[in-house]
Amino acid sequence: MATDYDQPRDKEATEAEEAESLEALRSQAASKTIVLDVDDSNQLEDLELPGADLSGESLVVAVVPAQKDEFRCERCFLVVHKSQRATPGVDVCRDCA
Repeated sequence: MATDYDQPRDKEATEAEEAESLEALRSQAASKTIVLDVDDSNQLEDLELPGADLSGESLVVAVVPAQKDEFRCERCFLVVHKSQRATPGVDVCRDCA
């Protein structure tokens, strides 16, 4: 059935239809109950990395102290070459300045 949306509508009929549809929605919502079974203890057990078992691995990194021609930026805390210093005497790199 085609509806002409430009045609003036009967205001009382529209309000009655809205009231009926609201009543129908309220009765449907009251009759429906939702039961959620949530088990929070098992959420991370099912998480697996694809194709890798890293449970027995440890990360080993050789730490090298800063060299004489390097400095640690006071803003981003990265160790960079002294040529990357934004202004002389201030330990801030060009990226952070």
